Amino acid sequence: MALARTRRRDRGIDYWPGFVDALSTMLLVIVFLLSVFMLAQFFLSREVTGKDTALTKLNRQIEELTQLLALERAAKGENQTSLVNLAATLEGKEQERARLQSLIDNREAGLEAAGGQAAQAQAALDNERQISARANAQVDILNQQIAALRRQLAAIEDALSASESRDKESQAKIADLGSRLNVALAQKVQELARYRSDFFGRLREILGNRPGIRVVGDRFVFQSEVLFDSGQAAVNAAGKIELDKLAAAVADLEREIPPEIPWVLRIDGHTDKKPIQSPQFPSNWELSSARAISVVQYLISKGVSPQRLVAAGFGQFQPLDQGDDEETLRRNRRIELKLTER
Repeated sequence: MALARTRRRDRGIDYWPGFVDALSTMLLVIVFLLSVFMLAQFFLSREVTGKDTALTKLNRQIEELTQLLALERAAKGENQTSLVNLAATLEGKEQERARLQSLIDNREAGLEAAGGQAAQAQAALDNERQISARANAQVDILNQQIAALRRQLAAIEDALSASESRDKESQAKIADLGSRLNVALAQKVQELARYRSDFFGRLREILGNRPGIRVVGDRFVFQSEVLFDSGQAAVNAAGKIELDKLAAAVADLEREIPPEIPWVLRIDGHTDKKPIQSPQFPSNWELSSARAISVVQYLISKGVSPQRLVAAGFGQFQPLDQGDDEETLRRNRRIELKLTER
């Protein structure tokens, strides 16, 4: 009896409620830790990609712990005697809890670091948004400029169309003016041809039928010996008499031809093909040019306007006749007068 009482007294202290409270607290802590872990897992999955292996290991441990808790709950409902076994394993669970707490502490430190990285990422995102906003503003400005350029191009196209229309009108006017100009020029040419015919007719009357002076086509021809001594470019005395008559006829012609008709009297010097070599005239070019210039200068001295005279030298390269006889050579040595357009 005494032994039974002693046992009952010893069993008077009930430790099971404490174990249950401790287990409940541990379960709540574990649930809390699981919630924190899931949140940490959500954020860390976006930022930390290199922790997959550790997270997989931790998930296995949590799954094992969840299975153990399920077994414990089932054991508590079925039989209270499992509490003895649970008490026996409590110390191991405490150690496991400490280890999990250490892991949680490490995860919290990682979360803090991840929070810093998230803040940096947010700052970078804000910066990118600002850059994007500036880029959009620039795009809007460029779109406005493009629209303005398109309006300018449209205005330019309208101006070009108007210009093409005016150009067509101008071309028509130019064509009409060209035809009128051609008619006017033809009339001027006809007038000049009439004055040329009158001038040559008058020269024939003035100079008479003297040998060495003749008309060839539209030219009045003086044989060189009429005006110059052999191999010389100075007009001789007999030639000055003939040129005086010519100067009088040209002066009359200047007064008769209307000033709007552009005419000149061209003096052409020609030689035969015999070469000449002298200090004064190295070739027939110089001799023919000098003779033409001498005639022009003499006519100017007699009152003919310099604007109506032209001197040209052709040397031996424009002969009237081909041949080597003296008569042919004499005919090719000449001064030609031609009334022509300027």
